[in-house]
Amino acid sequence: MLSDKQGETRAAAYAHRTRGFGVPATSDPHHFVVRIPRGNSAPVLISEHLGMSAGAAPKQILDRSLLERPRWSAIRAEVQRAFNARLKEHNLATGTWKVGDNPVDRLLGKELCVLAWAVERLEPEKIRIAVRNWLALRPEERWWLFGMTAIATGGLQDADKGWRVALRFALGDVAQNELLKPRLEARKVGSTGPNRTLGLFDD
Repeated sequence: MLSDKQGETRAAAYAHRTRGFGVPATSDPHHFVVRIPRGNSAPVLISEHLGMSAGAAPKQILDRSLLERPRWSAIRAEVQRAFNARLKEHNLATGTWKVGDNPVDRLLGKELCVLAWAVERLEPEKIRIAVRNWLALRPEERWWLFGMTAIATGGLQDADKGWRVALRFALGDVAQNELLKPRLEARKVGSTGPNRTLGLFDD
């Protein structure tokens, strides 16, 4: 086990202190929470916590997706790997999915919602394709998809409406996978440097 001094040294090496997957250790920031129940059968809830940025908004916690456990299990490892790679690029501590509430940075949370919405009613055999297509998207493309979807169909009861259906077909489509494959391969080849897209924690 690390001593207190070793733990402090490691924490000091990061750009700033965080919780979970990149959530700033400040008072009530805008972030997402992935709630993973004990056992292997209960669904996983993804919610958006608006925090202090909500101001006087009537609802400060928005439930975004309730994923059946097998669907969550099918995406969790790739999501964790992708998020931790991004956090490392920004010199931030990495995260691990645990039983209970898992804080997720607000931008990473938006990206997770895009994938969760795509697989929530998708045929199980196509989930692998959806994950690969999601990985091939740039972060800002995922943010845009979240914004367009969340405007009118971002709740738990909206799985079969509008943009939620569009995401399911777009990310779960084999032809789309073939279209995005060259981009994903090119990104792997050029992954030695930091991500040159929008800043992970920019407002």
